[in-house]
Amino acid sequence: MLREIFVPHSHDPADKVDDALEAGSIGIRAVKISLAVLGCTAMLQVVVVVVSGSVALAADTIHNFSDALTAVPLWIAFVLGRRAATRRYTYGFGRAEDLAGLFVVGMIALSALIAGYEAVRRLIDPVPIQHLGAVAAAGVIGFLGNETVALYRIRVGRRIGSAALVADGLHARTDGFTSLAVLFGAGGVALGFPLADPLVGLLITVAILAVLRIAARDVFRRLMDGVEPALVSSAERALAGSSGVLGVRSLRMRWIGHRLHADVELDIASTITLAEAHRLAHEAEHTLVHVVPRLDTAVVHAYPAHAS
Repeated sequence: MLREIFVPHSHDPADKVDDALEAGSIGIRAVKISLAVLGCTAMLQVVVVVVSGSVALAADTIHNFSDALTAVPLWIAFVLGRRAATRRYTYGFGRAEDLAGLFVVGMIALSALIAGYEAVRRLIDPVPIQHLGAVAAAGVIGFLGNETVALYRIRVGRRIGSAALVADGLHARTDGFTSLAVLFGAGGVALGFPLADPLVGLLITVAILAVLRIAARDVFRRLMDGVEPALVSSAERALAGSSGVLGVRSLRMRWIGHRLHADVELDIASTITLAEAHRLAHEAEHTLVHVVPRLDTAVVHAYPAHAS
């Protein structure tokens, strides 16, 4: 369970969606459902705020509302990604999803900054916590709601190949960590240890930074056209084993949103006809589409083996 929380990654071939439109629809549905769950979580916290009259809880509830709305840019990105390519944007609009992931990474970094600042501030200038029962209840509600959304977003993000959706799931997880800090801090205060609140806050800040590292790594890899080496290796093996292919000169792949694109150069026999070369290139493209999950397009160039 801890590995799933801190290293949310999978290479399970059964855990894939290959159709571009279906993947986009699944992503939009995931954003809608998670927004609804986070909205209900925040509303339950509002009830606790009203009952307890705690100003601190009111501020935390407003924070949760605002964090829930950070999924809106990702929703817009999924909608844009379904638009057809134009003469200006010849690769389509899938890159909007990666840019939304960059925004999510920024929000996780902001969460770490705020959590760390508040923890240090309360260590220097302790603030008494009132309504401990209400604070603990709000912490439980916030953690359960955010962690449920985190697991769902990460699962769907891995399934459709969306680094941005996985990052947004990690963002929800950081909010769950914050709520957990509220719960543990309230428990420590109730047991007569008032510094428990800021100390737990510091530990949560470290946990958020660990999550930030994973999210930033995955999103920046997408922006830098990084792909999993295992995908490249499997594609090269499939191409090298194709009939008529003497060697793979080069293979380049890149993610655009949650779809892969490939550019391949193959060595073929110099004695075959142009029609046969075209057939080999078409078969190689067909092989790639079936071997590489979520591959949208493949451009295959066939060269006579003796050419430089």
